[in-house]
Amino acid sequence: MSRRPLTIVMSGAGGAGKGTIARRLVELDPALWLSRSWTTRAPRVDDGPMAYRYATRDEFERHRDRGGFLEWNEFHTNLYGTPMPDPPSGHDVLLEIDVNGGRQVRRHHPDAVLIFVEAPSVAEQRRRLLRRGDSAQQAEARIAEGDRERRDASTLGYHFVINDDLERAVEEIRGLIEHGRSARA
Repeated sequence: MSRRPLTIVMSGAGGAGKGTIARRLVELDPALWLSRSWTTRAPRVDDGPMAYRYATRDEFERHRDRGGFLEWNEFHTNLYGTPMPDPPSGHDVLLEIDVNGGRQVRRHHPDAVLIFVEAPSVAEQRRRLLRRGDSAQQAEARIAEGDRERRDASTLGYHFVINDDLERAVEEIRGLIEHGRSARA
């Protein structure tokens, strides 16, 4: 690749299907590298073995204080952070992070492609959250946070994609990534 890697930020409310879409994008695009975020939260039922690097709060804070994160945030008493990306040569970077993280990444990479994934409805989002193991209280907090993130995303220039059909949403996002790549060629 003769150009520097493109950074793609994928954000969205809990239950929108970001993780599923991210895994599918990486399966379909051999030039896409998914960064593995750190978190201090416990694994959920739907987390795969490589979903996060699970760390204690102390480990996370030490790494953060050494400048080890491109972005980090606290959400519902847990810390989340993206380590400084080190993709294999020839790969673009896919970050699955919140809108606040997207804002931080945009400072370092003004040409990053920002994508906000939404569930087709609040009822569907709630169903997905409960199915993955969130309590009713956690689901409502994530829905409220999603409303705030949606408003912030609209001011930051995010592209909005509704995940009502997985393959259609994946293809729409692939088109946004290709547009971002061609704009930099």
